[in-house]
Amino acid sequence: MLIIGIAGGSGSGKSTVVKQVIKHLPKDAVTVIPQDAYYKDNGHKSAEERAKINFDHPTSIEWGLLIKQLEILKTGASIEMPIYSYVTCARSKETITVNPAQVIIIEGILILTNPRLRKKMDIKVFVDADGDDRLMRIIRRDLEERGRSFQQVLDHYTDFVKPMHLQFIEPTKRYADIIVPQGGQNKVAIDLLSSRIKTHINLDVNDGKKTKSPHKRK
Repeated sequence: MLIIGIAGGSGSGKSTVVKQVIKHLPKDAVTVIPQDAYYKDNGHKSAEERAKINFDHPTSIEWGLLIKQLEILKTGASIEMPIYSYVTCARSKETITVNPAQVIIIEGILILTNPRLRKKMDIKVFVDADGDDRLMRIIRRDLEERGRSFQQVLDHYTDFVKPMHLQFIEPTKRYADIIVPQGGQNKVAIDLLSSRIKTHINLDVNDGKKTKSPHKRK
C-alpha cells in the first residue's frame, strides 16, 4: 500500500490535483481520505461559538482518529469515516464506509503539521498557489458551499485563514518531497506523480504474481 499526503493552503487546488491524479490511475486503485472529515465535533456549541472556530489550526483536527483509521486500512480492513458539515460544525450520525486500496491519498491543509501522520506517508506533496488566486477560490467556495456572506468570508480569511497559513501551513512545505506550483493546472507535475504511483502499482501486481506462482513439481 502506498500512502500519499497532499497538502497546501486553503484554495490552492489540492482537490483538483487529487482528481487529476485519480484520472490517470486504474479504477478502484485509490482511496481518498479527506482531512476535513476529521474535524472535531462542535455541534453542541452555540452559533456565536461556532463562528469563532478556527478550522485552520492543527488542534481543530482529531488526529488520533485519523491515524487509527489509516492504520486499520493498512491491515486490509474497511473503516467508517466520519461525515462533517461546515454549516452545522457537527458530525453526522451517518458515516461513509471506506475500503482499502493499493493507494491511499490523504488530502488537507494541515496534514503535514502532524509528525505521527507524516511518518506514515510514503510521498508528501505540497500544492502551492499564489495568495490572490487562493483567496478568489476561497470566496467562491465559501459563498456557494458554506453559506457565508461576502463580508463573513473576508473577515474569516483575515482573522483565521491568512495568519494560520503563515504560521502553520506554509512552513510545512519543507517536509514535501514534491511541490506542485499552479495546482491542478500543472500538468507536468501531475503526470510525474501519476507515473510514480503507476510504477508502484505495477510493482505490487508483479510481486503478487510471483508470490502466488505454483510450486515446481519434484
